[in-house]
Amino acid sequence: MAAIGAGADGSYRVEQGDRRVRVGIIDTGVDGSHPDIAPNFNRRLSRNFTTDDPLIDGPCEEEPDRSCEDPADVDENEHGTHVAGIIGAPLNGLGTAGVAPRTELVNLRAGQDSGYFFLQPTVDALTYAAKAGIDVVNMSFYVDPWLFNCASNPADSPEEQAEQRTIIEATQRALRYARDHGVTLVAAAGNQAIDLGRPETDEASPGYPPGSERPRTVDNSCLTLPAEGDGVIAVTSTGPSGRKAYYSSYGVEQADVSAPGGDTRDHPDAPAARAEAGILAPFPEALARADDRVNPDGTPNDPFVVRDCAKGRCAYYQYLQGTSMASPHAAGVAALIVARYGHRRGRDFGLDPRVTERILQRTAVDTACPEPRTFVYPGLPASYTATCEGPAERNGFFGEGVVHALRAVTAGH
Repeated sequence: MAAIGAGADGSYRVEQGDRRVRVGIIDTGVDGSHPDIAPNFNRRLSRNFTTDDPLIDGPCEEEPDRSCEDPADVDENEHGTHVAGIIGAPLNGLGTAGVAPRTELVNLRAGQDSGYFFLQPTVDALTYAAKAGIDVVNMSFYVDPWLFNCASNPADSPEEQAEQRTIIEATQRALRYARDHGVTLVAAAGNQAIDLGRPETDEASPGYPPGSERPRTVDNSCLTLPAEGDGVIAVTSTGPSGRKAYYSSYGVEQADVSAPGGDTRDHPDAPAARAEAGILAPFPEALARADDRVNPDGTPNDPFVVRDCAKGRCAYYQYLQGTSMASPHAAGVAALIVARYGHRRGRDFGLDPRVTERILQRTAVDTACPEPRTFVYPGLPASYTATCEGPAERNGFFGEGVVHALRAVTAGH
């Protein structure tokens, strides 16, 4: 929070968000009952666009509710709840607080319990966001089963090429539709430590059905979506020291802004210290217990898990890292911008996404490439070594710079 000028010593003094501003969490679901989510959770507008797939999510009869149809206030993965808390955990004297603690959170579930995100649920979530008056969506995922979607890659069969062209066209159309209807689009750049402007090999695709992956040659004509989609603000990740996080993908053309996403290697080598170099945000209690990460009496037995019982009912939190955690920091700042400079649009309140994007990028703190520009991450294989290109004003590691909440809400329209 301090790194982006948010919190009590920063943006909270000027702007904390607005209940009229809605942020859609396109993710694995949101635990609407979590004590640090519930006060800002809009149950009425929340939707689940997925059905559990036993092949990847496990048998339906083994689900907590013995059903593959989950309600729209449940997260059986943990990812979406963490993202939601970064954006909008309220100021309630408990646990953590979000970048925009008075913003409304809407669950637009498009991810499977197992973490896959397929085309139809993604399109459904985006088009619903447009119709439901959502102001900002956070997209910390890529559309499966292809990490890189290539329109005519010789390494793929004609059927695979056709599938990827469909994903590209349908995703782009849904993104354009949402943006044209007032939705600011924010997405994670990805955790593959790839220069997205110079991809060479995709070893993760096709990721479904499991075991179908094979190495294939790709190039810059191939797109990872939604991060490289039209009108999307792609966010790279920084660690506690401000360096590009070791896992974060990057690229001069692709990186728009950066934000803290945690980096457990950006810290002296001690287990507890590594945990604290991540991002702390809400964790569904049911998952903490199911994964045996707490003792029978409820106390955590994992250094990455934290419990707060300040308000009588205990709430759980965990440290995670990823561009998945960087993107919601930027989405939270976008929500503050809408709250600060928005106006009524017909019956709704909002702000043109082009204006939101312009303010977000204009107020980001210019961050220069490291010297030397080829950065070697200590203790990691050479595949993580990354070269930063571009000036401080816009480069492949940090885009237009590190988002800054206080500057964003005091810079003027």
